[in-house]
Amino acid sequence: MAKVVLVTGSAKGIGREIIIELAKDGYDVIINYLTSESEAFKLKQEVMDKYHVNCLAIKCDVSDENQVDMMFQQIEQQLSSVDILVNNAAIDLSNLFYLKDAKQFRRTLDVNVVGAYNCAKRAYKKMLDKKYGKIINISSTNGINTYYPMCFDYDASKAALISLTHNLAIQCSPYVNVNAIAPGFIGTESELDGYDQQFLQQETEKILLKRYGKPQEVAYLVKFLISDQAQFINNSVIRIDGGQLSST
Repeated sequence: MAKVVLVTGSAKGIGREIIIELAKDGYDVIINYLTSESEAFKLKQEVMDKYHVNCLAIKCDVSDENQVDMMFQQIEQQLSSVDILVNNAAIDLSNLFYLKDAKQFRRTLDVNVVGAYNCAKRAYKKMLDKKYGKIINISSTNGINTYYPMCFDYDASKAALISLTHNLAIQCSPYVNVNAIAPGFIGTESELDGYDQQFLQQETEKILLKRYGKPQEVAYLVKFLISDQAQFINNSVIRIDGGQLSST
């Protein structure tokens, strides 16, 4: 029986590539989205046509505990309980510091941190019952040592997600592996759109490999971490940034 993988925020970007890579390997996959409905259902059709696995597309605001519970109920009714959870859903409301407000700050934390908590809390009990599970939190080098004053709230949320990873690893032991991935500059639509070439060049120069990463490369790392070959990797934060230099 194929393992069931839920990837939050997976209609576009890194999440989309994770869905595709795991579907290629025969996992049943759940696409979670909030606003990108057309992209989610287009991806669902692509996955089912190309890879012949079970696939659901479910609208859910992961920051809302009730919506998360309903999403998991739907997954359990139509497939089975979630074996692997990838907490990828995130927002970045970048703006000048003095133009930010507490409402925006709270919304970023609600989606990026509380959302991961809500999904992990709902998934881990079934994982413990089966004595098997994998949880991967998609953090960022912004939560370690790469800082941009335009995104105080995003950086804080990604640092909090790393802390959440360590606590979840303890809570979910010994049967559930919990790890975080910290991507650097990855060339998704949201990263590349809206920035001029001078900025993109400056950011690329901070990377030892002199290029930004591909979303597929993050998906390859996810695929390894949920594989049997990575059973002894737990409570870890793995950077995937091409050798990105610190901004401090």
